[in-house]
Amino acid sequence: MSGAENRTEGAAMPVVGYAPGAYDMFHIGHLNILKRAAAECDRLIVGVVSDEVVLKAKGKLPIVPFEERLEIVRSIRYVDDAVPDLHVDKFDAWRHLRFDVLFKGDDWRGTERGIKLEGELESVGARIVYFPYTIHTSSTALRKLISVPS
Repeated sequence: MSGAENRTEGAAMPVVGYAPGAYDMFHIGHLNILKRAAAECDRLIVGVVSDEVVLKAKGKLPIVPFEERLEIVRSIRYVDDAVPDLHVDKFDAWRHLRFDVLFKGDDWRGTERGIKLEGELESVGARIVYFPYTIHTSSTALRKLISVPS
């Protein structure tokens, strides 16, 4: 959906998208998500998850330090703004940023967390767009390939 399709009282309102992620060991899967997300909104904000939140959510620290991950993402041409994401619960991110669309990998679709988040976002007029998870190239696969302990 483009911003022109999101109308309030006849005036086009820009669609703000949000793509949270660790973006550790930035790879083609990350780039594809950001490219596709940018095509689905007028303004793309990318939340780079802090080391502490990655540790809480995944039980391991990222390989690439937070400030470097943030700078890498900030430099991608599809990204309008890159911000620290300090929230395990992405509805808390919505409370802070008030985005219209949240972009997630389809590994979230149908999960308890995904279903809960869909309902919360729907209650405030926002939605989730799922993108295919890149199985052949992921930070988890790269971590295993280079033999870094989880």
